[in-house]
Amino acid sequence: MPVAARHGMDIRERALEFSVALLRFCRQLDQQDVALRTISRQLVRSGTSIGANLEEAQSGETRSDFIHKNAIALKEARETRYWLRLLLASGFAPNSTTRELQQECEEIMKVLGAIIVAAKGGAE
Repeated sequence: MPVAARHGMDIRERALEFSVALLRFCRQLDQQDVALRTISRQLVRSGTSIGANLEEAQSGETRSDFIHKNAIALKEARETRYWLRLLLASGFAPNSTTRELQQECEEIMKVLGAIIVAAKGGAE
């Protein structure tokens, strides 16, 4: 789904779709060489953690817990962005797919940042 079509989509669904796309991408990386397998594992760990933390945030016991879980999701998104940037800089991965994933990761980060700011606005 194009990035523009994802605007307005529930962030948890968007993170799930991102995870699925990332898993498919990493499956391709795993078939190439050892260095890419290492990066692939890191991408799977951090990229799928975004959605897992968003799901946990929905069950936050307090506003502070909700903010904390979203902040962890944002942290994992930042790590995911790093691995995607590394792949682009190294030239070892398909540029178009890597750029699309990086763009979606950036968009997810913006949404997460807005959620955190909004939640903090009513916290104090």
